[in-house]
Formats: sequence, structure tokens, C-alpha cells
Amino acid sequence: MELKQVQYFIALFEEGTVTRAAKRLNIAQPALSMQIAKIETEIRQKLFERGPHGMAPTEAARLMYRLYTPIMRDIDHAREHLSRRDVIVTGRVSLGMVSSEAQSVLPESLARFDALFPQVEVSVADGFSAQLIDAVEAGRLDAAIINKPRGRLSLDVEPLLVEEMVLVTSAAHGPALPDAIDLTQPFDFELVLPTRRNGLRGALDAALMAADVVIQPKFEIDLLSTIVQFVEQSAVATILPRVVVQPKVDDGLLRVHTIASPPIVRHIIQVTHPKRPIGSAAQALISIITEEIRRVTTRAPE
Repeated sequence: MELKQVQYFIALFEEGTVTRAAKRLNIAQPALSMQIAKIETEIRQKLFERGPHGMAPTEAARLMYRLYTPIMRDIDHAREHLSRRDVIVTGRVSLGMVSSEAQSVLPESLARFDALFPQVEVSVADGFSAQLIDAVEAGRLDAAIINKPRGRLSLDVEPLLVEEMVLVTSAAHGPALPDAIDLTQPFDFELVLPTRRNGLRGALDAALMAADVVIQPKFEIDLLSTIVQFVEQSAVATILPRVVVQPKVDDGLLRVHTIASPPIVRHIIQVTHPKRPIGSAAQALISIITEEIRRVTTRAPE
């Protein structure tokens, strides 16, 4: 999903009619309708129902609005701050990230951030979500980007992204599987998954449990880079977010298969301490990382 499409969605949600939203965006009405249709196709959800008084948002649209509005505010804030060329931002940002995101988009994100904030020092730690939560609570980290845990948190929480998880196989050695997989039906391939200490496994197990599906992986490994390399070199499959495997998919080394049933997603959130609000530099870095994750995952063919 592109940033432009999110802006179009928010305009239609807030204005209530295609006519007013298109006027606000200064675009043609068919162009707006086409972009909304693309979003609906991508997320496989209906966002609006046409009624006598305009476009009525569905529950999916209300959820999307709640998730994306804070992100767009952060991006607008970062742009406004960056446009003030008379201000030189200094200081230090201490950020935590789950390994799946750090390994996937951190190098590009830091390069972009450094070009914009050359006077700011950055420290990034990776780890499991529980470890990063403890570090934010103790004040060792300003903020952390983590998988949403099941329980309630005493920290301030900001939704960032909802990521699709996909079945991944080797392009050279993997089993011949269709583009879409139904995990509620019996299958004969072996799986390697993260251990239950990993938030990704928690999201996976929760989705499978809700669908009364039980799977038993043959291998459990915490290092995601090792899982990816193992799958690339074997007939074993895995289930991971697209962002983790997309570079090797682009290189033709891995294949991804949509999980048609049950749908499996993981929620990425930002956590901060309620008594220690983060500064503009930290907000800008998190916005850049969020944009990079979205860029990588939406680059995949639909």
C-alpha cells in the first residue's frame, strides 16, 4: 500500500463522499475510486458501502483509519520539522526493534535518517518484544518497535503496521505448492518456525488456535536469518512476514505463498514510557522505519 493511497483513503473516510474527497485532494473522482479499489483488493476487505448519504465506512475501514491516522500525523510532523532549515537537531536516539524488522529495513532507514539528521547519534538494540518492553520501562531505550503482545501494557502504545505473514519455500528445492495455501487442510511439507519466545510465533499460534488448526514444526529456530537460509537450501517451509523474505524473493531464491486460511497477520506497535515522551528525532526515525517496512512489503506482486 502506497502512502498516496493511504492519504486518499483518509480523505474519503473523513469527507464521506467521493465528490468532497476528490475536491479536497484535487484529483478526478475516478482516480480516487480506482485507488480505493486497489486498497480493497490488496487487503481483501470492503472499506466502504455506498449509501443514500455517501460512502459509509465498514468495520475494516474504521480499523484502518485508527491504525494509519497516527502514522500519517507522524509523517506530517517529520516533514514540518524538516522544512525548518533554521533548526539543527542534535542529541541521541536510543531505539529497540524486534529482529525481523531490524534485519530487514534498518540499514536503509538509518541511511535516510542520517542524511536528514546528521547531528543526531543513534543507538539501536534488537531482541524479543518482552526484552525491549523491559528496556523501555527501565529507561534504557527511548522507544521500541515490537510485535503487539497479547497482554495489556503499562507503556504508551502507538499502532504502526499490520503485516501479512506468508508461507515461504525455496525456489530451487521447495515443494511444488499453489500460490495460495489453506492451512486448515492437511499438508505434507515440513516446517521450521521461530520458538515460542518469539512474538512472531505468538501471532502465528493465536491465528491457528482461533481456526482450530494445530501444526507441529520439525525445527524451531530463533535466528530469523538462519531460518531464511535453511529454507533457501532445503525442502522445508516456514511462515514469516513478507518484510523478512522479500529481498530473497526479489532475487529469485525464495517463493512466497499467500495463506488463504486462516489469515495470519502480526501487529507492529511503538511503545514509549508515559513519563518520558520521545523527541522529534526519535519520531522521525520511527516514521522512516515504518515507511521502509511498507515500501518493502508493498513492492511484492499482488
